Order: sequence, then structure tokens, then C-alpha cells
Amino acid sequence: MAPQSTAQAAQAARAVQAAPGPKILHVAPNASGESCTTARPCSPQAARDAARTISGRDVRVELAGGTYELREPLKLGAADSGRDGHTVTWTAARGARPVLSGGRALTGWGKAADGTWTADVPEGVTPRQLFVNGDRARRARGAACAASICDATKTGMTGATATGIATWQRPTDAEAVIKVRWRDYHCRIAGVAGDNLTFAQPCWTNSASGTNRTGPAWDSTTVDSARYSQVAFFENARELLDKPGEFVWDSEERTVTYLPRKGEDMGRARVLTPVTERLMVVDGAHDLRVQGIGFAYAAYGQPSTDEGYAGTQAGLTLTGTSGPVDHAGRHYTKPSAALTVRGSRHVAVSGAEFTRLGGAGVVLEAGTKDTSVTRSRFTDLSSGAVYVGDTEPKPETELAGERNTVAYNTIRRTGVEYTDAVGIWAGYEAELTVDHNTLDDLPYSGISVGWGWNQPEAQKSVLRDNRVTNNRITNVMRVEYAQHDGGAIYTQGAQPGTVVSGNYINRSAYGNTERDGNGIYLDEQSSYIRVEGNVITRIGYKWVSNWADYGIQNHATGNWTDTDAPALTGTGSTMEGNHTELDRLPAVALAVAARAGAHGAPAEQLRPDLAREGTASQSSTDGAADASYATDGDTSTDTRTLSEPGAWWQVDLGDARRVGQVEVWNNTSMTTADFDVQLARTADFADATTLHVTGRSLRPTLLDTDAEARYIRIKLTGTGRVALAHVLVHPART
Repeated sequence: MAPQSTAQAAQAARAVQAAPGPKILHVAPNASGESCTTARPCSPQAARDAARTISGRDVRVELAGGTYELREPLKLGAADSGRDGHTVTWTAARGARPVLSGGRALTGWGKAADGTWTADVPEGVTPRQLFVNGDRARRARGAACAASICDATKTGMTGATATGIATWQRPTDAEAVIKVRWRDYHCRIAGVAGDNLTFAQPCWTNSASGTNRTGPAWDSTTVDSARYSQVAFFENARELLDKPGEFVWDSEERTVTYLPRKGEDMGRARVLTPVTERLMVVDGAHDLRVQGIGFAYAAYGQPSTDEGYAGTQAGLTLTGTSGPVDHAGRHYTKPSAALTVRGSRHVAVSGAEFTRLGGAGVVLEAGTKDTSVTRSRFTDLSSGAVYVGDTEPKPETELAGERNTVAYNTIRRTGVEYTDAVGIWAGYEAELTVDHNTLDDLPYSGISVGWGWNQPEAQKSVLRDNRVTNNRITNVMRVEYAQHDGGAIYTQGAQPGTVVSGNYINRSAYGNTERDGNGIYLDEQSSYIRVEGNVITRIGYKWVSNWADYGIQNHATGNWTDTDAPALTGTGSTMEGNHTELDRLPAVALAVAARAGAHGAPAEQLRPDLAREGTASQSSTDGAADASYATDGDTSTDTRTLSEPGAWWQVDLGDARRVGQVEVWNNTSMTTADFDVQLARTADFADATTLHVTGRSLRPTLLDTDAEARYIRIKLTGTGRVALAHVLVHPART
């Protein structure tokens, strides 16, 4: 290219000087001005209308700090797009923290003799969540009810007498919350007749078997299936209000009653309940930015209706009284979100904060393309953080999700109410990027990409070239929430060109009570996926799982993990070059883990395992289940003794060592229960330090100690088997 002449340079400079700067419209809470200036700011709706009249330049709608109480969503459509190469930006003013809020304050609290406080609720408001001075309260709940008492059928449930529900003053305000494997159900009680309960429809029918509209033909996770074991709890009854921080909504009296936590003064407290759904809706827009804006107290109304929450997977539900036969989840319903983007192009959401929501954070759907959610924070959400795409495997071109990005976000404590929700969900997307996000403290899976369960209508789809890279995912599939069969990263469907790499995963289903909960879970028809260069530690079951023979050509290579896993199944799948059974992460793995996530952070280093070099033995051996399988560094291989009084397994470390902790990993059938862990210097255990475990060992049970020992024995206190996947003996910290 020839050098630019002086005249050309001057002409270019004049062109730059002539280009107008952005038009700035000023917005403030409760403003009523029309000029949208600093002196006379306007409302968000007035600023939107003013922006539509501006052409030939960028537009910036700057929101002053404070709370914008919305009774309906702020709607932005095609007319609110950037035009002719320009952009429209909705942003926080410099140094400001504006918040779009769907909350309604509840006031006039009065105290009762029992220490509870009650307030009237305005018409049109149904409090499902309550926040007191910003802290989430919990709907009053009771204990679990086993299937032997609360026997669920297609038409309802027994147990009204034993649970006391038959005598409750307002049982029809209460809900049953049921968790079956990966599903979560919330259905309101519709009636009580003797010992029998019926539930709101269509919630109960959609939660039961026989609809021909939910799950693959083999699915056995409905409320009336053999997998159903109990009602996790009933909630929202005055009779259950017994713990500080709980509340009850009475639909007949139109009141909320709350039992304050220590230090809460209800005479001065600010109490909010989410009322408005979808605080911002972007529909058919393009070249639009949303920056630095907060979204809080958005509602999710469906679960409080007769539709209830008939959970299917990942926070989606089955709704409606009828519908087409569907075993591939094509007609499931996504949760309501504070920010919804539909059919839009080049929308960029950044620096936003989503908190205290009754539903989800963001939904990108209906053919949204080239759109991003970046550098935003999500915390204290009833449902998931980000939902990308839809459930139709072969959409029309204009409805296909393509080239969307979810990156550098921080996601913590989502799925607070609907525990089947995931942190980031994507349906049938192409060229999706999920990169450098930090996800922590989630009840179910962290990141889920793909859909369809190998059903015929979903076997060929638009899924392809997706990237799940450099994310930090910790403390997911938390076992106390009883959601099973998931993973830190979960995939479905054939998606050629998809890569899962550079992620740091630590503590997924850790302390599990079943043989599930994975690191990277290539479920069902997951195919053509490359899993490489990930660091995966402290996983309740498998670091990588690919069990289905119809998932093909998946490849796992160059990963670092502290266990091992069976080979990938399916034609053409391979596992090679992985660094497994580690008891210390090497420097290169620590560096990969430290770079992962929104901000980067050190990895949790593994602790040395003294048992690896020891000699294992057991009181007897059932078949080929040798004692050495508990010291091979692999949590997917199991030891097993015969059933006998005082059955034991032990390891000889070779010489006495100062022991700081013993990890006991039960076998995959959760066999070992009611046992002593004995640590001794001598082989006769005469000088043993004994730690007792009541009930079943977990995966793992952690036992802290400070004892000098050469021999560590796990011995039943009664009759049965000892069966173990792994026993680690960690030296005392120095």
C-alpha cells in the first residue's frame, strides 16, 4: 500500500472531526422529564422513545444510580437497534449502579405473641420468594416423607394423616417438593380426602408417567415411578413455620407471616417480594449493548399457578394439559428470566449483575445470533444463570442459534429453589463459546450443552463446533440437594467439532451418596467431542463418563485427574495420553487450572497419599475384588470381602507415619456401613486410635486425625461386607 499523502491525511482527519459523537440520553429513577438531559432526566421508556428518533450517530442511554421499579418489562425491539453501522448502548452512568427491579415492598408488619410478624399483601401479588434486607427467606418446610407413607400414584398421594396435612388450616396453599434423580417437582396440594392428597393440574399429570410427552421411552424418573423414594418436603403451611428465616403465604387472608432471624427488626426491615417478570425484553433488535446494569427481584410466576413446576431437566419444565408426542424434550418450557433476548443479532450484555431473582438470569432464544453475555455476575437465583438456544433440533435458519458467547462471568448460588437448574444451559447451538466463566456452589450440573437423548427426531441436528473452554467449575452437584446423574460439564447429542478444554473442575458430587456425579459427562448420544487439557479432581464418580455405545468418536487426551475411568464407549472413541491416578498436580496442570475462570485463581492442590505405596489386604475376597483396588488411585474399581462378622480391609504403610486424614470412598453400590477406622503402629492394633463411622460411608467420608500409624484398618462393627473404591491416607500437615 502506498504511503498516505499529506492531503489524504488531512482529509481523513477532517472526516473524523466531522463525525458526530454519540447522543447521550440521561435517565434517572422516578424521572419525568422529556428532554432526557442531565438537568431534566427521563424515564427508561421515554429514553427508548427518544432514541428511536436519532439517526446517523451512536446513542448512549445512561442510567443514573438507584432502583428503577418496573411494573412491566422494558421492551426493546427492531426500532431500538443501532442503524447504519451505529450502536445503541444502554449503560450505567459513570460511577453509577442502576438496578432494574421487579420487587414490591411489603410494609405494615405486625408482631404476634409467638414471635412471628405478619403483613398484608396487595392484590395481584403472590409472594413466592421473600427478601429481608436483601437476604433470601425460605418458605416454611417440613421433614421428608418416605414413599411407604407418601405413596405417589398417577392421581395423587397418600400420607395426609401421618404427615398431619389432614389437619392443616390451609393445606391447599402448600406444595409437595419431590426430587427424582435429575428431576425436581413442585406441585400444589389441591385437596385432602381422608388420607389422600390430590394436586393441582396439570402439574401432577405432567409430573407422572403416561403423558407420552416427557423423556425417552425408558425414562423412569416420574413421581409415580420406582425411582420415587420420598417427598423431599412439603412447604408453605403455617404449621411448618418453626425456624428463623422462614415465611408463609396465606392466599385466603392475603398475608405473609415471617419468623425473623436474629438481629432482624421487622419494624425497620426492607422486605421485598419479586412481582414483575422479565425486566428487559429485547425482541428482534440488533447492534444493541447493555452494560453495567443490575437486574434484581424478577419473578417467575408459573410455579405458583396450577402449571406448577413439573421439572424435566436443567430447569426446563413440562407445561400445558396436552401436546404432541415428544420423547426428545422439543416442547419443554424454559424458566422466566430477568433479561430475555429473542430473535436478535449483535446484542452485547456486559458488566451486568443478576441477583435475588425468582427465576433465571438471561435467556437467549428464538434464533438469537452473534450475541454475548460477558463479565457479568449471577448470584442468589431461584433457577439457572444463562439459557442459550432452544430445544428444536432442526430449526428454520432464522430460528437457529449461532455464534453466541457466554464468557468471563461469575455464577454462584443459582438453582436455589429449583435445584434441577444448571448454571449455563445451551440447547441446539452452533459455534457457541462458553469460556473463562467461574461457577461455584450449584445444586446440579455446571454447564450443559446439547439436548435430545438419542431420540429419532433429535439424532441429526444443528449442533456443531461448540467450545467449552477455560472455565472454573467447583462445588457443583452438591449432594445435599439430591440431584443425581449430571456433571460439572454435561453434553448431549452429536456435535461435530465441539471441544471441551482447559477447564478446571474440582469437587463435583464430592461426598456423594450414589455412584453418579461426574466431571465431564458425555451423556447419551454425545458424539464427535474432543476433551483435552482439562484438570479434574475430587469427583464423586467418573472424571469423564461416556457410557452409551451410540455416542461415537469422542476423544479424551492430555487431561490431568486424580482417578481413572473406564474407556470411552462407542465406535471410534479413544482415551490416550491422560495423566491419571495423580496424588499431586504437576506444575503444568496447576498453571492450566490457575488460568481458568473469570479472574483466575490457584487450584486446590491434591494431598499426597501414603497408601499408594503400601500393601493392602482384607479379611476375605469375593471373586476378583482384590484389596489392592482400594489403593490403585482409581475410584471406579472396587474391593469386596465376603459377608462376615467383623469383616475388614487394611493397608500397611511400611513404617509408622504421622497421619492427618483418612479418606474412605465407598464402593459404587454404597456397601460399607457402620465401621471403625483404626490407626495403629503395631500389627495387632493393640495401640490403635479408633474413629467410628455410623451409617454408610460416602464418596468420600473424610476423617481428620493426628496419629502416628503404620497400619490403617477399616473394620465393620457388625456383620456384612467391606467394599471400597478408594482409601487415601494423607500425612499430617506440617
